[in-house]
Amino acid sequence: MSKSNAIRESHVDKLFLACIYVFLGAVLVSVLYPLVYIVSSSFSSPQAVVSGRVWLFPVDFSLAGYEAAFKNPQIMIGYRNSALYTIAGVCINIILTVMLAYPLARKDFKGRNVIMVLLVITMLFNGGLIPYYMTVKSVGILNTPWAMLLPQAMAVWQVIIARTFFQTTIPEELYEAAELDGCSDLQFLLRVVLPLSKPIIAVLVLMYAVGHWNAYFDALIFLKSSNLFPLQIILRNILILNNIDASSMMIDANQMAVREGLKDLLKFSLIVISSLPVLILYPFIQKHFVKGIMIGSLKG
Repeated sequence: MSKSNAIRESHVDKLFLACIYVFLGAVLVSVLYPLVYIVSSSFSSPQAVVSGRVWLFPVDFSLAGYEAAFKNPQIMIGYRNSALYTIAGVCINIILTVMLAYPLARKDFKGRNVIMVLLVITMLFNGGLIPYYMTVKSVGILNTPWAMLLPQAMAVWQVIIARTFFQTTIPEELYEAAELDGCSDLQFLLRVVLPLSKPIIAVLVLMYAVGHWNAYFDALIFLKSSNLFPLQIILRNILILNNIDASSMMIDANQMAVREGLKDLLKFSLIVISSLPVLILYPFIQKHFVKGIMIGSLKG
């Protein structure tokens, strides 16, 4: 397009665009700075953290916070348990979600509207904490790894998202063509639907994985054995109950100022430790995640 035909922005449009950039820049700084501050503080010395000398970059570079955290053997146990709960839980979640969402997306499935209404009702009403606990206890999975997997085996909101994706993305003509070729419903799901549903599966994987990794409440009420605790419960014990031996890491740990500095430093280190797996996972599925999120808005 030639310059003469190009649309020229007025001074008002330029001013409005500049204001948008300034506003978005302020939002970016307000969101990014706390993250940078936490990471920088976790790599600073306890004295620098407690004295407030950390602003943007690490001061008196130190790994004392990470050493103190990983010296506690419960940290690695929590990492192992959270990883197992996340991997196993996501597999269960994806299988059950697809098994329920795909039939509900089929127009020839009788009673699908009634089932959807019943599912939505569960989002509005629940039996309460005590019936929830009694149900898990009556099933016999109390204080077992299954208590972290089965009660959260499927989320209604994720079912609705997957159902909408199947309805807007998988055309009925594709199923009719596959049926003429002798393809069964299960074969159509495995060979056609799932390969075309990588974006929404990536969305579901990330949603479920973050939920399992951050799982806290179920572990608090269902688990009693410390060997089954996920990472979030371990971090709670360290931060709130102060379940760490500071004197084993610091020569002058008897001084109250140093001990308080180590406790503050430990908080920042544990935030980085608990957030790292999710931050590592996201870049690998970011492309599919964005596509899966946008596809409903484009076709809905």
